[in-house]
Amino acid sequence: MDLQSILSSVLDDVYEKNEYPALAALESEWAYTRPFEGLRVLVATPIYRNTMTQYRALLAGGASILVGFSGMNDPEVAEFLKDWGISVVTPAEMLEAESRGEFVDLVLDCAGPFAGLHPKIGFVELTRSGVQYYQNAKKPVYVADSGIVKRIETSLGTGDGYFRALEKLGFGKNAPDAGENASGAGFEGKKLVVFGSGKVGSGIALQGVRRGCAVSVVTDLNRFTNLENATKSALSSAGSAESGTVGVAKTMPAGDFSAVLEQNGVNVVDCHEYAAVSVLIENADFVVTATGVKNALAAPELTATLLSTSAILANMGVEDEYGEAIPAEKVLNAKGPLNFILEEPTHLKYIDTSLALHAALAELLVKEAKTAIGDCATFDKATENAAGLRFPPQELEQRLLSIAIQNGVIGPEICGMLGFSPSEIE
Repeated sequence: MDLQSILSSVLDDVYEKNEYPALAALESEWAYTRPFEGLRVLVATPIYRNTMTQYRALLAGGASILVGFSGMNDPEVAEFLKDWGISVVTPAEMLEAESRGEFVDLVLDCAGPFAGLHPKIGFVELTRSGVQYYQNAKKPVYVADSGIVKRIETSLGTGDGYFRALEKLGFGKNAPDAGENASGAGFEGKKLVVFGSGKVGSGIALQGVRRGCAVSVVTDLNRFTNLENATKSALSSAGSAESGTVGVAKTMPAGDFSAVLEQNGVNVVDCHEYAAVSVLIENADFVVTATGVKNALAAPELTATLLSTSAILANMGVEDEYGEAIPAEKVLNAKGPLNFILEEPTHLKYIDTSLALHAALAELLVKEAKTAIGDCATFDKATENAAGLRFPPQELEQRLLSIAIQNGVIGPEICGMLGFSPSEIE
């Protein structure tokens, strides 16, 4: 069997196509257009069963894939891939391969562990936390998390993953006769404190509201005012850029959803109000960090309260947001992202559009490189003048959103998140 058939033997028994409509559409299209024919593609999406849908789409497009291993993975899936001849590689192994003159054409990264490589064409980074590693990239870098598509994963899927992980550990299941359709009923009336009001934090907060929690969100209200101005400035400076290029703009701030949270009854508190924040922590049942900032809670004014609180502490970011003063054993999953204790950290139906955008931006890099190649002998030369961070083109995101809404099982949820009805999508 070829690799596509091997992956299909696993995936088709577990998932329906309406759980991954965007990737299914790309796979069908790429089986004919073969945009990655002859190209070596390193895919560093965390290795789980559901992310194999992305591998299969890239294989359909003619790619020769290597799978990047960098920590957040299901070991059994990694071993399955190795057993069937798919190379599973670490950043160190890839750098060693480059020293022997073995380079990949494209890197589809996640949180930046492979940012030190030198692909011939360029990079696509899946997360905002990985952007910092690409500030001085010598190749073009599309950032999938800079657009609206990633909100489906972070605002809907990550919040769902946080509560599913708590339930796996036995929390939130104390409601009498709570059946499968009453998931999270035991969270009713619990006090939840969320640090961060970006996509992930707001998603967790709103999921908490749906489960009956009394939710407070702690955020830097002044920071988001400044970031909003920076975003407007960056977009203005990129006015004439092609294909969503941001030009020399280095700041790509995350959105703030404080107003939406307040409209849903969430108590929003400024992170600099240490006394008020300490009271929230002290009285909380659950505390979760989702700022995306290392040591975000390391202020001395909060340390004593965090150490003494009986609240269940968790982190949903890539970095250690609690700081060294808080021991790993005080935080669920030893400070790692809590949803990664699950077989599927985020359900496929919520990450489909993110993975599809991740892959589709790689196709866009190939198209741009072929256009630029001109008299150049190689892709490497053709792309050396196109370095810098880029936003996804709006029309590409709109296409994937339309597919997800029209053909996906979570179409109504996406519409609810975006504030319109399915009939408004062409």
